[in-house]
Amino acid sequence: MTVSPFDHPYLSGLLGDEAVAALFSVAAELEAMLAFEVALAKAEAEAGVIPADAAGAIEAAAHRFSPDVASLRAATARDGVVVPDFVRQLRAAVGEPHGRHVHVGATSQDVVDSGLMLRLSRVLPVLEKRLGGLAGVLDGLAATFGDRELMGRTRMQAAIPVTVADRVGAWRAPLERHRTRVTGLMEEGLAVQFGGAAGTLEKLGEKAPAVRAALARNLGLADAPQWHSQRDRILDLGALLSGITGSLGKIGQDVALLADRGDEIALAGGGGSSAMPHKQNPVAAEVLVTLARFNAAQLGGLAQAMVHEQERSGSAWTLEWLILPQMVVAAGAALHLADALLSSLRRLGAA
Repeated sequence: MTVSPFDHPYLSGLLGDEAVAALFSVAAELEAMLAFEVALAKAEAEAGVIPADAAGAIEAAAHRFSPDVASLRAATARDGVVVPDFVRQLRAAVGEPHGRHVHVGATSQDVVDSGLMLRLSRVLPVLEKRLGGLAGVLDGLAATFGDRELMGRTRMQAAIPVTVADRVGAWRAPLERHRTRVTGLMEEGLAVQFGGAAGTLEKLGEKAPAVRAALARNLGLADAPQWHSQRDRILDLGALLSGITGSLGKIGQDVALLADRGDEIALAGGGGSSAMPHKQNPVAAEVLVTLARFNAAQLGGLAQAMVHEQERSGSAWTLEWLILPQMVVAAGAALHLADALLSSLRRLGAA
């Protein structure tokens, strides 16, 4: 049993996305934090902050490192963040004389936020590919049924006839804009987080910019000044996710309304009823509406999490941990469901 429907034993079959959710697993998070520490050690060795032998020892230890998760859990309850105990364990695994060179000049938020950006950079290609696939499905619907007539409706009332191509074009256009935005983020790169104790990288002195640039390069992220308390990047990502699910929710709502009237659409597969065997419920369409509303509700929470106190916030940062992963999984699930729904259309428009 779990408190989240996204990884629930059976609700996840309706609402989950295993491929995307895997990037928010404990294993993926620990892997990303390890990647940060190895990349930082390499960057600092390159800049002469730590010995080259230390960077090699840290990388070698990382390959065999298996953290004590029970200890991490207990320490997180005490410290409010996993990183202090994670670093303690990694230093012990590296051993003398190089253990003390782990995490030099960094702070917990650098590890967690850069690890998050690293994992989100792996989500973006999934979203881009699925958006592209949906565009292809919609193009196919337009090619097959585009000349057929639909009753155009405004404010839920019959207006004038339109074509299927008109309706499908209104579905497709925002998805193409979302895809362009995702592609842009992939090309720009998500921003590394590296600011040290209070965002000044004071322990690295004049070498700080070079270390940060090398760290970003090693992680495949974009070099950028620290953004510990500047959370617009997170809100922008959340807005993109909510935009994707919102556009798919519009498609789902339209399909559900077409199914309600029944004379302009035919769906295949799924939607059985325990009480009424004759029914074929538009389940995927309904869930697209649900996921759109879910992400819209979560977006307000991310806006609340922008309010960080001074140079660092514990409460606002923790709020992001509750919200953003579920928004990402919701977007992935919606794209998967939309593909299944649109691929199930056997007729669209008046014959």
